[in-house]
Amino acid sequence: MTDTSDLVAAVLRDGGRRLASYGLALTGSAHEADDLVQAAIVKTFVKRRRLRDERAAEAYVRATMRTLHVDRVRREATWRRLVPSFVWAEPVVDHASDIVGEDEVTRLLATLPPRVRTVAALRYFDDLTLADIAHTMRLSEGTVKKYLQEARDRLAAVAGLNAEEAETSPVMDRGAR
Repeated sequence: MTDTSDLVAAVLRDGGRRLASYGLALTGSAHEADDLVQAAIVKTFVKRRRLRDERAAEAYVRATMRTLHVDRVRREATWRRLVPSFVWAEPVVDHASDIVGEDEVTRLLATLPPRVRTVAALRYFDDLTLADIAHTMRLSEGTVKKYLQEARDRLAAVAGLNAEEAETSPVMDRGAR
């Protein structure tokens, strides 16, 4: 696969559902997830990158999605802080949520604030350590811990689980893999 268009087609054909699911976990909205996947595909393939194969390209697109989403969350937080008089319009009803609403994890993640949802997705979907999340989102590790605890408390309350239980599968340090 030397041609970029063949590589893009292969990534979308074979990894499109995984990328869309990851985008949904990050954003909480099917439409925003689709936009995020498309933006990451464009950003990845607009330059001629030396991607070895389809798996490497999908991993690069996934990393680009994470970066784009974290940047968006940071930008929105800055905007809200700098322009307090700006009134956020209620989001348009997402009709795709009727379809996605059957997925309990998606429904539960949608109840979290954007930063908390992003931290939870980076921790449990990307297996990032607290230090990696703090570095990626430019937060202190204490803030990351607070967001993770908030996510656990809120999700446990909605799902009827015990928030005090330890994680069932510990996140490994990337150096140990």
